[in-house]
Amino acid sequence: MQLSIVIPLFNEQDSLTELTESIQSIILSQDLEYEIILIDDGSTDKSWSIIKNICSKHSNIKGLRFLRNFGKSQALSAGFKLCKGEVVITMDADLQDDPNEIPDLYKKIAIDGFDLVSGWKKKRYDSFIFKNFPSKIFNWAARKTSGIKLNDFNCGIKAYKNVVIKKINLTGGMHRYIPVLAKNAGFKKIAEKIVIHHPRKHGDTKYGPDRFIKGFLDLITLWFIHRFGKRPMHFFGLIGTIMLVIGFLFSLYLGFDKLFVETSGRLITQRPEFYISLTTMIIGSQFFLAGFLAEIVLRNKKIKKQYIITEKING
Repeated sequence: MQLSIVIPLFNEQDSLTELTESIQSIILSQDLEYEIILIDDGSTDKSWSIIKNICSKHSNIKGLRFLRNFGKSQALSAGFKLCKGEVVITMDADLQDDPNEIPDLYKKIAIDGFDLVSGWKKKRYDSFIFKNFPSKIFNWAARKTSGIKLNDFNCGIKAYKNVVIKKINLTGGMHRYIPVLAKNAGFKKIAEKIVIHHPRKHGDTKYGPDRFIKGFLDLITLWFIHRFGKRPMHFFGLIGTIMLVIGFLFSLYLGFDKLFVETSGRLITQRPEFYISLTTMIIGSQFFLAGFLAEIVLRNKKIKKQYIITEKING
């Protein structure tokens, strides 16, 4: 298998037939052995019925159906587990990603040897307030945090070596940060390609203003996991140790002052330094304990699937 096309979708009944026909005509002109994997992320329209009809006519088109809407990250994760192609291309099902980009993306991986190629929708047909402007801020923050010089981290159309998508683990909303996850896993040959972006033909966007906040929270999570995910004691233990030292020094000061300096007979509990010492030592102990427990959990963790598949076709 040379090429796998992974397409997550949610309520895209009007686009599926046109999308799959367009992809097939383009790939067939390249004489590649391929598969198309459609992941229905709990659609409430007729998307699954259309997928079943398409799969019944084409054995190399496969369908997965989730029990409910688990999110794009889980849909991609399920597709990645199933795909067999040496090169894997992801794209959205809303016809805004152009299937004509597939041959060039395939060549960048198979011939040029990149590990990952991310699309860049340089000219976008989305709402400026809800998508374009937040995306610019989000991508700037992602570049500064990750050190990866991409202009569009969240572009739906991307190409990967098969080994890349088999090594990364997508949880929560981490589909936005696949390039960062790939880099953290050791894949450094990451490139970007300007791709055509079309206006949406059918339906409405599935993302609201809350994606902006969620994206930044996921970015903070990813940064923290990358820095301290394998050594949480380095973070929690360091803060805990600093606070314990501060509390201990205040305790020494209070004891010395009470024994050798203080003459007014004022109780230690009447002095603010006592409460600073007590508070910092308690919080420091809690941070230290949190780091210790995190280390234990990390060494015994088992990653579980976060989605449930109810039906498979041609899989």
